[in-house]
Amino acid sequence: MKIIKKIEEMRSWSGEQCGKGLTIGFVPTMGALHRGHLALVKLSQSKTDITVVSIFVNPTQFGPQEDFNAYPRQFESDSEKLQKENVDVLFAPTTDDMYGSEFQTSISVKEVSKGLCGEFRPGHFQGVATVVLKLFNIVRPQVAVFGEKDYQQLLVIKHMVGDLNLDVNIVSHPIVRDSDGLALSSRNVRLSQEEKKEALIIPATLARAQEFFNKGEREIAKILTACAEFIDREGSLNLQYLEIRDALTLKSISKIERKAVVLLAAHVGNVRLIDNCILGSDHETSN
Repeated sequence: MKIIKKIEEMRSWSGEQCGKGLTIGFVPTMGALHRGHLALVKLSQSKTDITVVSIFVNPTQFGPQEDFNAYPRQFESDSEKLQKENVDVLFAPTTDDMYGSEFQTSISVKEVSKGLCGEFRPGHFQGVATVVLKLFNIVRPQVAVFGEKDYQQLLVIKHMVGDLNLDVNIVSHPIVRDSDGLALSSRNVRLSQEEKKEALIIPATLARAQEFFNKGEREIAKILTACAEFIDREGSLNLQYLEIRDALTLKSISKIERKAVVLLAAHVGNVRLIDNCILGSDHETSN
């Protein structure tokens, strides 16, 4: 595995591979890699000739009260994991290289960024869209793979690619979960054993929504009420939001008539966790 830290070297290397007619797959990460990240890597490898993984803890997507400094950084162990997965290139730029002292440009994907994490993390998705566009321009992939756990982020990236006519195919991978149902996240390492037990209320709440949907309920208010009652009954959860929205547009809905998504964010101790589940299909019809 080749480790590249300089932007121009990365661009030059990608140009050489494209000149050979090879396709490049790309998995952007902030490190602290787990099985979920490695699943993205495998998906990229199945679709392209070469896979590049980036590790860059992007400061512009963290708010002033958020955990940028506390975000886990495990470059050596991450490198070893990627080496074992036969990743072709690990791209690890510095903050100074990515954002010079005169940097002043940002990308805003307006509508799909509204509400949910966009409400509670102002500027977050501008930071995400900007750094992803920069990485696309540097790595120049034909395919980029993102996880569905960050569902709103996934739609932000898809809209940016479509709106700006970027020549990259966005592929998503379903949420990877631990054996107990908890969605894998780099932040999980900061949970105590007791907090991990508390966090299991999150996937259990989503399962409750799925259960009501499977029984034929299509009214959003009734499903959310059942979920709220479940949370109150099962234990304390510092809920930030729990919503059901149209899965393709993230617009608010009152009734499920096609594919919808249940989105949840909560603090467990000092750790903010997000999760989601899909209800229905593109061809869902109301009862």
